[in-house]
Amino acid sequence: MLSAVNVNERGFVTLIALLMVGMLTLIGLAALSTSDDEVSIAGNEFQDMRAFYAAEAGLDKAAADIQYKYETTGAPPTSLPSGTENINNCNVLYVTVDDGPATQRVLATGSLAGLHALVKTFSINSTAQSEVENAKLSMSQTFETALVPIFQFAVFYENDLWTTPANDMVVTGRVHVNGNMYLQATTNLSFDGRVTASGSIHHGFPSGYGVSVVSGNVRFKDNNGNYQQMYKDGYWLDAKRSDWYEKASARWGGNVRDNAFGQEELNLPLTNSSGDTHKIIERSSGNPDSYELKATFKIVDGVPFALSPYTGTPGVWTNVSALLPTGTITNTSFYDDCEDKWVNSTDIDMAKLAASGYFPTNGVLYASDHRSGFNATRLVNGIDIGNPLSVYCENPVYVKGDYNTSATNKQPAAIIADAVTFLSNNWNDANSSGSMTSRTVSPTQVNVSIITGDRTPQLTSYGGGLANLPRFLEHWNTTKFTIQGSMVCLWRSVQATGIWKYGTWDAYYTAPTRDYRFDNDLNDPNKLPPETPMVRTFQRIAWQQEFVNYE
Repeated sequence: MLSAVNVNERGFVTLIALLMVGMLTLIGLAALSTSDDEVSIAGNEFQDMRAFYAAEAGLDKAAADIQYKYETTGAPPTSLPSGTENINNCNVLYVTVDDGPATQRVLATGSLAGLHALVKTFSINSTAQSEVENAKLSMSQTFETALVPIFQFAVFYENDLWTTPANDMVVTGRVHVNGNMYLQATTNLSFDGRVTASGSIHHGFPSGYGVSVVSGNVRFKDNNGNYQQMYKDGYWLDAKRSDWYEKASARWGGNVRDNAFGQEELNLPLTNSSGDTHKIIERSSGNPDSYELKATFKIVDGVPFALSPYTGTPGVWTNVSALLPTGTITNTSFYDDCEDKWVNSTDIDMAKLAASGYFPTNGVLYASDHRSGFNATRLVNGIDIGNPLSVYCENPVYVKGDYNTSATNKQPAAIIADAVTFLSNNWNDANSSGSMTSRTVSPTQVNVSIITGDRTPQLTSYGGGLANLPRFLEHWNTTKFTIQGSMVCLWRSVQATGIWKYGTWDAYYTAPTRDYRFDNDLNDPNKLPPETPMVRTFQRIAWQQEFVNYE
């Protein structure tokens, strides 16, 4: 028989057990409730994320449509992108608004920040609603297309840029390359501005091109304006290194960027399907990219024509051979030792053209010569060209002596040609076919921006590179040559294809002391050469998420 004490103790234990079961039950119910809430919250976040990415896809779709229209037609879309899509189980509505005419302003963001550009903007809105929980999200973004004058770059290359200057070389201003950069120097190669390449940046050249590796200083400026070397801590810092992005960012602060940084190409807005930049200097027949269409004075097969209002019927080209001052346009010949050919040259006396009354009204002169032989245009007597002038030529162009160097009348000037060769003030046609040493020089300066072609690298010659983009034919022997402007290489030369030779028995020139300067006047949109070509870039800015809710 159990005692009363044992019965009480058992009752007490039972009570405690029941309380514990109750507490555990409450805790379990709370945990289930919390889990259910967390599952619900997680579900909501999942649907929000689904709507987020779907709305972003709507923005991407509209932006891609705008960019495609520009790239295929050269003009803004006539019908603005809008529509509905079902993306990731979400219904997406996107709408584009044209924000008005293009405006001239300075770019504030991206790798081209600080450059003047003609900017047109579009506002895109995209709203996505999930079909599962009705999560709804709206996003907006500004899409910009900007046309940037190409002469705002000190150096611009459509293809790979190679250079190995024998003497000190300083590149002032911005540099952009739609390809790779191969850099080395015997002494010092210095870049003072931002450098961008859509390919990779390397020290030295690819193997197999017969170029000795030299280890002079190659340096870029950091954000504080101080030069920082590519060679440091016992190695060359370039794109071949796995830590290139991190080390380049730290060393140059973003002033040196290639494809590892997401740098993209910058291209001319052309309509030809191949994107052939050489088309801008070819004749206009069947070629809407030709700058012949922009000219108001042209020389075709040696014959000068002017466009009204000078003479004749408005809008009709008139032969002005008999109306120009005697000696304005002449035909002569000289020998180009690089091309190993006699040049059939159409010489333009720039001073006489300026005083003729037939100077191109918009400052654009076009020249093309399809006659037999190796044909070219030569600009002579050009110290004072009179007015702003851009010369576009399908053939090579030669410049004899100082050009646009008037102390009181310097003009915005450009030469765009298959190749551009500079002849010194001392050039004499009679010596052109003699030995190199017979072609002696005197110091020469030109104030002009050039768009020209380089030579295709050969297994025994890399083509001369940036230092020889302005071509020479004389025994400069360190005499000073100064070019102030912008240097742009948009093609491989089609006509002037002679092999670059230097330091060999058959060399045709010796190098000048090169004084290559960027002309800061080119940073002023009002001081650009007439009809300066532009490169186009696309930017997506001002992104924002507007609301999230459930219906």
